[in-house]
Amino acid sequence: MFRVSLSMNQITVQTNSRTEFIDITDDVQRFAQEQNLDDGIITVFVPHTTAGVTINENADPDVTADLETVLNDMIPWNNGYRHLEGNTAAHVKASMMGSFAQIIVKNGRLCLGTWQSVYFCEFDGPRSRHVWFKETT
Repeated sequence: MFRVSLSMNQITVQTNSRTEFIDITDDVQRFAQEQNLDDGIITVFVPHTTAGVTINENADPDVTADLETVLNDMIPWNNGYRHLEGNTAAHVKASMMGSFAQIIVKNGRLCLGTWQSVYFCEFDGPRSRHVWFKETT
């Protein structure tokens, strides 16, 4: 995975496989620091229809592996879908995860639970993707 430096309130994430959960928490925290955001909210937005964002456990990598397994079981890649591009499963998974998350910032730090991280969710990779950040005070 390769990230381009934070610029214009966005990062670029290069994914390497069809499905990936990439921890972007440090990128969100860096954005808060670069914006000198002491108290407020950061919105993390993914401007893609086959990718999303979620907040989930970071302590055990099997959690994201299990998420991938469950999503693949629920929404198989090939299932007689009509979408001509052939990536309907990716669209459904992205809709389930959602395109944005909001994180409270207090005293310059993200207010996440002990085991929480912010994950970029790729469902139609490998691709170069963008993640946008916006602060609200």
